Amino acid sequence: MSGILMAAGGPDLDSQQCIPRGAEIQKLGWRMSVCADQADAVLAKLAQLQLEQWESSAGRAYRTTLALHAASLRRGRDALREAAAATLRHARNVASKPQSGF
Repeated sequence: MSGILMAAGGPDLDSQQCIPRGAEIQKLGWRMSVCADQADAVLAKLAQLQLEQWESSAGRAYRTTLALHAASLRRGRDALREAAAATLRHARNVASKPQSGF
């Protein structure tokens, strides 16, 4: 049973194994943050497109569609930022995990 716990990342992990895993988790958190920043850049481009003055009904429909997509992207970006923050907190916890004596 202890072999299963060890393979699953249970309490038998020692701090030497946790430090590299913490670094890997931290890299993931930073990559998630970069993706959120890229979403910000896309949102800025969408905002520029929405400012274009098309007076036709097709132009208004286009701007409405852009606004809906931008709102969805903002929600996704916000969720990604929250996930990145949680991932980075977890990385700090894993890296600072004291060696267990189990």
